[in-house]
Amino acid sequence: MKIIHTIAELREELSAYRHPAVVPTMGNLHAGHLALVRQAKPLGDVTVSTIFVNRLQFAPHEDFDTYPRTLDADCAQLEAAGCDIVFAPKEAEMYPQPQTFKVHPPTELSDILEGHFRPGFFIGVCTVVLKLLSLTQARTALFGKKDYQQLMVIRNMVKQFAMPITIIGGETQRAEDGLALSSRNGYLSPAERAQAVQLSATLRSIVEAVRANPGMDAAALARLETQAMQSLSQTGWRPDYVAVRRQADLQPPQAGDALVVLAAARLGATRLIDNLEI
Repeated sequence: MKIIHTIAELREELSAYRHPAVVPTMGNLHAGHLALVRQAKPLGDVTVSTIFVNRLQFAPHEDFDTYPRTLDADCAQLEAAGCDIVFAPKEAEMYPQPQTFKVHPPTELSDILEGHFRPGFFIGVCTVVLKLLSLTQARTALFGKKDYQQLMVIRNMVKQFAMPITIIGGETQRAEDGLALSSRNGYLSPAERAQAVQLSATLRSIVEAVRANPGMDAAALARLETQAMQSLSQTGWRPDYVAVRRQADLQPPQAGDALVVLAAARLGATRLIDNLEI
């Protein structure tokens, strides 16, 4: 496995390949990232993982400065998973001058849910992903379904720009107790980690209720959302949202739509997100 830090070296190395399969990450890797790498392996003629903590998607009050940088450990895991190339640029390499050209996704998709609580987040995500896909010459790129809205935004961006790239969503990887794997789980104290499973359990209860009553109208779904928010709040969480939406575009559902339930909530100082398709 080769570890590359500059764009020039990356372009030289990739010149021998025609179909890179790429897994973009911010590092501090867990089993979910490694599952994406293994999924990518048969889909291209070279497997590339990028590691870059992207300042553009962090608000000033968020954890950019403290986000864990664990490059050596990440590279060891990536090599064991079969990755061929790691592209780990410094910030000055990715943004040698201020990134004044940015990708602004449509507000109806980017200003709801995560975008509502993290203004500008998807502008930062789209801008860096567009740049990384260009730099790696990706023909296939894989992103985890845990970041459901992000996956949808990226798919739509690639489609609208007519980029010759297939975007694949990897299934959410979970701990044995059901907690979705996340780099930010490491922020949880032992007591918080034990309680964190409540988020996925809350989503499962909504999924079970909807499947048991497939004709639920908007008012009934709203009651489920409110009850879930109240239940989380009563046990020390600070929920941002629990929302049942249609899978196609994350808008409020209509009769017959395929659905997904999404949630984001803070436990202590840690903000966790999760989702389940219904």
